[in-house]
Amino acid sequence: MNKFKDPPLAATEMHANNHQNHDSHCGTDVARARWALLRQVLKQKQLDSADVQQVSVRRFSSFNLFSRSRVSSTETEEQWVEYRSAIFPQYSALLRDNLGPIRVNEVLSSFDNTGNVCVWPSEEVMAYYCLKKRHMFTGSAVCELGGGMTCLAGLMIAVCADVKEVLLSDGNEKAIQNVRSVIERNRREGLFLSTNVSSSLFLDQYRSSLVDALRRLLRPDGTALVFAPSRGDTLAEFCRLAESAGLRVCRYDNYDSHLWDLHLKMQREGKEVYDENIHYPLLLTLTHGSSPALI
Repeated sequence: MNKFKDPPLAATEMHANNHQNHDSHCGTDVARARWALLRQVLKQKQLDSADVQQVSVRRFSSFNLFSRSRVSSTETEEQWVEYRSAIFPQYSALLRDNLGPIRVNEVLSSFDNTGNVCVWPSEEVMAYYCLKKRHMFTGSAVCELGGGMTCLAGLMIAVCADVKEVLLSDGNEKAIQNVRSVIERNRREGLFLSTNVSSSLFLDQYRSSLVDALRRLLRPDGTALVFAPSRGDTLAEFCRLAESAGLRVCRYDNYDSHLWDLHLKMQREGKEVYDENIHYPLLLTLTHGSSPALI
């Protein structure tokens, strides 16, 4: 089970010669806005500028599949938030929300930081989908790869499904330290249906490609779920790599009627608010053999 985190939006190269000067000017404006975005993040400022919001992938941040509510705590430096499913309100998990300021040295020295400061739409959608399809995890061993600071999807499986074990993993040490705290808090609150929930840090010497990791982790009858936006050719290239490694790949665009309705509604808002290329997670299933009956 995995999802691609949503990295910073790359500038699109324009080839029309008759628009060269205009495109050069636009490219400069976009680059300037992105530097402003980085500057505001490093200085811990609010991202209020319209220009900054337009180039930020986070201009669309949620399908509102989970409600968020603060949980009272005696800890002065820790703020906990309850994420409760809007569709399946009997299921919820606690996440630690305030992790302190971003430190540049940690960002530069860490393996991957794209999912460390928020719950991305891909993670949110995967968590919702796993709740809806919770019965297919019964008796399984589940691993979430690259879950970032929250591992929300893996947590929801631990909350709702009768699984053998759940392993939550990430390649960032600060992220996995936070996940351990999240596991312990949810265990104390008695929220886990599964009694075997753990975390793991991918060390440098074990960081192989995502495709290779999935191929090695999957049992002969296992299934990997990948939720990711298309992001140009990025997802298609991943599919090609997976198929060349001997995995069977199936792609689903409309895999849930409720989410699809939300997607169509957001499309009407325009790309300034919602761009399906970077915001709508497609679903891939990866298997060693025949395609599973997931849909």
